[in-house]
Amino acid sequence: MIFKNLNIIEPILKALEIQGYVRPTLIQERAIPVILQGNDLEGCAQTGTGKTAAFSIPILQLLYNQSIDEKASRRIKALILAPTRELAIQIGESFNVYGRYTGLKSTVIFGGVSQKSQTDALKAGVDILIATPGRLLDLMQQKFISLQHIKYFVLDEADRMLDMGLGQDVKRIISKLPKTRQTMLFSATMPQNVSQLIDSVLINPVKVEVTPVSSTVDTIKQAVYLVEKTNKKSLLIHLLKDQSIESVLVFSRTKHGANKITGVLIRAGIEAQAIHGNKSQNARQLALKNFKEKKIRVLVATDIAARGIDVEELSHVINFDLPDVPETYVHRIGRTGRAGAAGVALSFCDEEEGESLRDIQNTISKEIPIIGDHPYPISNSSSIKNSSCIAKGKDVRKNTPGKKTHQSGTARKNKKKLYTNMSSM
Repeated sequence: MIFKNLNIIEPILKALEIQGYVRPTLIQERAIPVILQGNDLEGCAQTGTGKTAAFSIPILQLLYNQSIDEKASRRIKALILAPTRELAIQIGESFNVYGRYTGLKSTVIFGGVSQKSQTDALKAGVDILIATPGRLLDLMQQKFISLQHIKYFVLDEADRMLDMGLGQDVKRIISKLPKTRQTMLFSATMPQNVSQLIDSVLINPVKVEVTPVSSTVDTIKQAVYLVEKTNKKSLLIHLLKDQSIESVLVFSRTKHGANKITGVLIRAGIEAQAIHGNKSQNARQLALKNFKEKKIRVLVATDIAARGIDVEELSHVINFDLPDVPETYVHRIGRTGRAGAAGVALSFCDEEEGESLRDIQNTISKEIPIIGDHPYPISNSSSIKNSSCIAKGKDVRKNTPGKKTHQSGTARKNKKKLYTNMSSM
């Protein structure tokens, strides 16, 4: 299958060819025809599968064809809602790349920066708006934005949107949309709250699922190091002495932790920057730009700040702290191994994280290999190995899930606390 077989129009094909894109990914191959046919779509796809192009290409084509037929004035006809600034910016870049020969205009709005440049772009007229919920509602209240002409609405990363506590904002925005529209919802996982949202906003949707929910792509090589909490920084420095590790995204559970890790790496002579919610938007964008351009080797991030980071040929992801919510592990390591490329995901597990490791393995239906040959082995690894054993009812060799295990009260409490605090990361 090549893009030409999907009946993509010439202006978009030309842009794709310049980028070297010839063959669509599986989500693109399945979703593009559905959207071009005018159907609502429920897309379940992991990060790194090419879902941004799966909705941006057909939306551009539909709007391009309509602009020729209608010769209408420039006004917002497509709205893409994203949970974070980084993801919104990434989506905006994709629309600019694929739509460079269509004559369509798009702009991105998000909070944390002055609104003037954004309102100036809106006044000049745009066809496609990519937005985070908070800034969108703010500019709607100020009468800079009207949604009455929206024909295409995309809710991207719906699971993360709800995890961040943005559900009420999303509902307020949806209530202002025209009743007659085409809606596309994409989510890496399909928990109950996302299913309820689908039932409320989609009409007879076509479901496109290209990977099992909560799975990890096969091209990512995973491993775990059992290490004392106090030795994690030393182990990280030890691993980064290997110059074959070209680019690394390191995940910290907290903003403070990200700053401390970055400081330790810099003092060790390793180029690194941190990206999290306490950083200004300019600082976050500069750090991401330096990482993409390989001016720095290591980017240390919290989960929310990393959402939307799309770096080509990212070789490694390192979980300095294991996440409390196992699905977050899937999102994290999905930063590498994108679009079929190979990648490596390494995790540090201390004596308090054995239960988190077990929950992750149960979720992905795989036992993650333990690397024992390193300078900072944990003194009592048997307790972690026992607590992190994959639960019965799962056949690791066949990678098939068994019965869902029940979380302990502590794990449920941690999960609730994490969801509550996510928006501040």
